[in-house]
Amino acid sequence: MVRFVMSSVVMLSMLASVSPARAQWDKVATALGKPGTEMPGEVYRVALPRTDLHVTVDNVDIKPGFALGGWIAFKSMGPSSMVMGDLVLTETEINPVMSKLFAGGLTVTAVHNHLLRAQPATFYMHIAGQGDPEKLAAAIRAALAESKTPLTAPAAAATQPAIDLDVAKLNDIMGARGNPNGGVLGYGIPRADPVTDAGMVVPPAMGTAIAINFQPVGGGRAAITGDFVLLADEVNPVLMSLRQHGIEITALHNHMLDDQPKTYYVHFWAVDDAVKLAEGLRAALDKVKRAKS
Repeated sequence: MVRFVMSSVVMLSMLASVSPARAQWDKVATALGKPGTEMPGEVYRVALPRTDLHVTVDNVDIKPGFALGGWIAFKSMGPSSMVMGDLVLTETEINPVMSKLFAGGLTVTAVHNHLLRAQPATFYMHIAGQGDPEKLAAAIRAALAESKTPLTAPAAAATQPAIDLDVAKLNDIMGARGNPNGGVLGYGIPRADPVTDAGMVVPPAMGTAIAINFQPVGGGRAAITGDFVLLADEVNPVLMSLRQHGIEITALHNHMLDDQPKTYYVHFWAVDDAVKLAEGLRAALDKVKRAKS
């Protein structure tokens, strides 16, 4: 009996230690109108894919998880929270959404393209804010109402669509394990050195990991896109390496304003044999200070 009572006390103590965070994130989900997922680094991340858009690039139908995957992520800072995000918008949505964000006390840190020749054109708005997480979520929801971004998640598929590529070979070349996401093979590769913003470490789940996506197009071929997260002295070695392997550079820009050390994001595109593309990407990755797996 004593043993049972002691274990119950321990269990209640454990529940008390986690329930405040869960309660906070439940409030965020309610205010935003869409639930998220607790991620490593004490991050609560909400996916905002533009499933309403039909976008093509070079006759490739872009899957939402390939290059249309908007998101917002919260990290607790004691009584308040930091929020960062990447909203996928059409050109007519940019300024109405931005005005609403300003009205809600958030900041915009970047607006740019990730793709070239996209039909229709898509743009990416990076946002940030600090304060009460429930109020921040409500402000973001009001801003998203100025766009057609869906807040209702589509019905989950019973199984993940097959990845028609040699995944084991790609994993071996990339030196990382890819994860399937709606017919897309995605890699998240963290940097070796931490990045801070406003004096707080920004975890990989908040956008500081290198993101590389493969979308099969048939016959062992794939389209690739994503972004390399780089320090200044890595930018041109990576650019040159990608170009030497026939991979197109589609953008070079910032995502944050006050990050330390300063980071730059290189976006890319190619359609070719998937193994050949992986070899080119690995050559570029070898120019980057990556975390050891």
